Amino acid sequence: MEAFSDGVLAIIITIMVLGLTPPRGPDPAGLLDVMPTLISYVLSFVLLGIYWNNHHHLLQAVKQVDGRVLWSNLHLLFWLSLIPFTTAWMGRNNFAAWPVAIYGLVLTLAGVAYSLLTQSLIALHGAGSTIAAAVGRDVKGRTSVAIYVAAVLLAFVDARLALGMYVLVAVLWFVPDRRIERALGR
Repeated sequence: MEAFSDGVLAIIITIMVLGLTPPRGPDPAGLLDVMPTLISYVLSFVLLGIYWNNHHHLLQAVKQVDGRVLWSNLHLLFWLSLIPFTTAWMGRNNFAAWPVAIYGLVLTLAGVAYSLLTQSLIALHGAGSTIAAAVGRDVKGRTSVAIYVAAVLLAFVDARLALGMYVLVAVLWFVPDRRIERALGR
């Protein structure tokens, strides 16, 4: 499951980078025309990196998987696979309200899917498992989803503030989640 997920994430990042087009002009001023696309790409690359990192840590505590876990993982990968599409749409439309809101909706659903994956793993491994101890009440995950939901709604008022909220979630998660490492160390 881990190798498959790593491969899918690598393909997602590859698809995303292939969507970048270089500036038309030969001077740095041409970068201004593609700056929204570059900003969208950087944010999405960081978010995908965060998912990959935390997914990797999560799977370190896994002893077995079942059908529910596999489908939960595939559900997460589905939402992550839509990030290149929404990234390109948002960047090409200079952070307009609808693309920013749909981008946030995809991030929200990816966050929910990650939570469902952890819950599937806890159900399989038990309430006393390393995964259950590490995840706990998952305040950080729930907070992130709440911020995404608020940002989706805010996108129609001020899309740039919504984008700032997506950046805020990335900052919250930029340092890898060490809960699983600590739980494994016990």
